[in-house]
Amino acid sequence: MLDPRCAGGTGLCGCPRDGRRIRSPARPRLLCRLPAALIVLLLVGGCSGGVLDPQGPIGAANRLILLDALGIMLVIVVPTIVAILLFGWWFRASNTRARYRPDFVYSGGIEIVVWSIPILVILFLGGVIWIGSHALDPFKPISSPDKPAEVQVVSLDWKWLFIYPDQGVASINELVVPAGVPVHFSLTSASVMNMFFVPQLGSMIATMNGMVTQLHLAADKPGEFYGQSAQYSGGGFSDMNFMVRAVPQDAFAQWVATARQSGSALDRTSYLALCQQSKNVSPFTYRSVDANLFDAIVSQQLPPCPGPNVEGAGAGVRSRTER
Repeated sequence: MLDPRCAGGTGLCGCPRDGRRIRSPARPRLLCRLPAALIVLLLVGGCSGGVLDPQGPIGAANRLILLDALGIMLVIVVPTIVAILLFGWWFRASNTRARYRPDFVYSGGIEIVVWSIPILVILFLGGVIWIGSHALDPFKPISSPDKPAEVQVVSLDWKWLFIYPDQGVASINELVVPAGVPVHFSLTSASVMNMFFVPQLGSMIATMNGMVTQLHLAADKPGEFYGQSAQYSGGGFSDMNFMVRAVPQDAFAQWVATARQSGSALDRTSYLALCQQSKNVSPFTYRSVDANLFDAIVSQQLPPCPGPNVEGAGAGVRSRTER
C-alpha cells in the first residue's frame, strides 16, 4: 500500500522510488532534515580567518569584546525565550489552575523586572564599550620591547600602496610585516574614503584624503592573513583586497633586500601613473621610494586621484591580464 506522503515516489525521507515508505509514518519528518543541518553546523564550525580567529593582541581583544557583548545580551534573550515557553505551557487551555484575569492592567513587580533588566544590560554594554574604546584606541601604541615597524598606507582606486619609510621600499596589494613586532600604520587616501581592515589582526579604520589616521597592530606568529577595503568605493571595489604576510624578522630583512633589487622606483611621476584607476592588480614592489611622497599625498602637493566617478579607466597598472 502506498503512503500518501510518498506521492510521486521522490525517494526522499525514506520514500523509495515506488512510493512505499520504509520508515514508520509516525517518525517525525524533522529527522529527514537533520543530515543537512549537521552538514551546515560542521561547515560553520570549520570557518576560520575572520574576527573570531584572531592572530594578534588587538584582534584577540576585539573578539573578547564581541563575546562579552554576546554574553550580556543573552542574559535577557535566554530568559525571555524561556518565559515565552513557560507562559505558553502554563496558560494552555487544559490547565485549569491558570487564572484568567481580563481586568489585569498593572503590576509594580512586573514593571520593575521589565525595566530593570534592560537598564542593567545597557549599563553593562556601555561599560564594555567604554573600557574597550580606551584600551583599543587606534592611536595607542602596543606595549612591546621591540621598536614598532613603520608602514605608510595609501588607498587608491582600486588597490593599496604600502610604503616602508625606514627601508625605502614600497609594495602594491601585499603587506609584509615582521611577526611578533608591533606595526605602526599611518593611513591616508589618494581618492575617496576607504576602510583598512585585516579581520584577524583587528581594528578597522578609515583612510581619508587630506588626513592621516593612525593604527597599531601586531601578528603574534608567522602566517598569511586576508586584508580588504571594508567600504564600497566604486566599480573596482571587489578587487580591493590584499594579503598580509607576517614573517620572521630575518625573512622580512630578506624580503626588503629582494625588493631593493627589483622593480622600478616610485617617485612623483610614477605615482601619478599608479594613481590612475586599475582593477585586479597583482602584487608587486618598488625598489625605492621618494622619501617625501606620503607627506606630499597627504598635503595634496600631489593632486588627488581621479576617483571612482571617472569612467572608461584603462586596464590599470600591471593587471593580471598583462602579466
